[in-house]
Amino acid sequence: MTTLLLQPPALKVAEPPLALAILCAHLRARGQQVEAIDSNLEAYLFLLEDGRLKDRCADSSDTALRRALKHRAESLDVLRSAAGTNFARYNTAVRYLNRLLALWNTADEKLTLGDYQHSSLSPFAPEDLERTASGTSPTLFADYFTSRLVPQIEAINPKLIAISINYLHQALPAFELAGLLRRALPDTPLIAGGGLITSWQQMIKELQLQLPAFDHLVFGPGETSLCSLATQSDKPYTLADCSDIAFTPDFSFARCADYLSPRPILPLTASRGCYWRKCLFCPEAANPVHPYSAFPNAQLAQTMRELADKHGVNHIQLTDNAIPLNMLRHLADNANLLKGIHWFGFVRFEKALEDADFVERLAKSGCKMLQLGLESGSQQVLDRLQKGIRLDAVERILANLRQAGIATFVYIMLGTPGETERDAELTLEFLEKHAAEIGFLNLAIMNMPRASGLLENPESYGISATDEIAGDTPLGLYQRFHTDSTWNRASARRFLNQRLLGSAKIKAIVNRTPPLFTSNHALFFADAALTAQGTE
Repeated sequence: MTTLLLQPPALKVAEPPLALAILCAHLRARGQQVEAIDSNLEAYLFLLEDGRLKDRCADSSDTALRRALKHRAESLDVLRSAAGTNFARYNTAVRYLNRLLALWNTADEKLTLGDYQHSSLSPFAPEDLERTASGTSPTLFADYFTSRLVPQIEAINPKLIAISINYLHQALPAFELAGLLRRALPDTPLIAGGGLITSWQQMIKELQLQLPAFDHLVFGPGETSLCSLATQSDKPYTLADCSDIAFTPDFSFARCADYLSPRPILPLTASRGCYWRKCLFCPEAANPVHPYSAFPNAQLAQTMRELADKHGVNHIQLTDNAIPLNMLRHLADNANLLKGIHWFGFVRFEKALEDADFVERLAKSGCKMLQLGLESGSQQVLDRLQKGIRLDAVERILANLRQAGIATFVYIMLGTPGETERDAELTLEFLEKHAAEIGFLNLAIMNMPRASGLLENPESYGISATDEIAGDTPLGLYQRFHTDSTWNRASARRFLNQRLLGSAKIKAIVNRTPPLFTSNHALFFADAALTAQGTE
């Protein structure tokens, strides 16, 4: 009998889910029959079907809506073809499809190509998860679940079902789906795993919670537990048992051409966890979801080559928290093997990137874009957060990447404890000074993780008090905090909106960032960004 793996909505539909591909590889290597369904992709395509949309807006006189419906098929084609590398056409297609998705919004729900929000139900509240699981409070995905997905799963008649829940946007729909499956297949074990479930591990155990509908919860890497459940074995499997197949994901379930991406992308990871694990604002430092581990670097380039050739894909996203330095060196040394492949991913501002020759070799290996967490243009803030980077080194690295033709996607985070208005001004000055070397920007206000190292000694970071986690949201991931100065999160947000976005140079960078899909699609506009940088 079959083990069924599910990816629930709602996430960006830019590429197939890596978690399902890794689990498929593990289970099939053990002789298990496995099927996987990306019901996130299927849900979006269901809601964007022409007939359903026409029925939905049959009585509407909204000219903009009618125009969006007229261009529905064209918009999907643009986001699935080279036409989508034209930024103007890309923007228009995204706008039209979002307008069509809004037809399914309710008074409480909002769905876009990149997000799903519910204003009345909280994924942090067990009672609200129970409401969706019981069917008391259906979501806008209910019709897709009941008319399309559940019958499909009933036909498969799996021996167990594992649902991968990695992000908050998935929580409510995932629990609704679990409830429907529990009622349709009452004897089939339901398993929940993924990043979000793992983030809840401590709270679930402390509160002795039993999440509705699920028989088993898997914390951390799912291969070990799922192998035991699927094979009905008591053997304590470890990742070391089959690290080779953990490294080579099985995407045979994925229809790569159906995803909304100007060129198909496959995700791949070379490591789990974070090798740095010192940034005080990050839960990976205080309470890592995945203890750091890396696969043999000698396999990375070969695996990228095999995946690209097998699936006819030229673009690969390395999803590591930060690609390890030895992996970067390995890629730089294998430019010939990687010929024709374009790849991107997160890296730290490592000293090795100050070497212009090394950066040039990275570019020759197919590196088109690197995502870098700068966070602040104030050295004092960086030191307080234990980022482990120096601004003078950042300047050299940005210059090297620009010279080599590697686009940069830089992340900034205002509102960290102890930050002052002067620190924010230094960030503004740094970004304006180096605007010609920054391809794309992500500007954000810090959310304090409950497991943040900053909370271990709050007085040292200017934190005067923290609020209790609200009783109706015990699964909340973030901690509200107060500072002992007039500069706070609200001040930081005003600064971001008025001063950072009020800067012509910074605004120009933000405006060329792909809407909604952001870093998932920025790669396709990297060359245009590099050209634009030369004029700033």
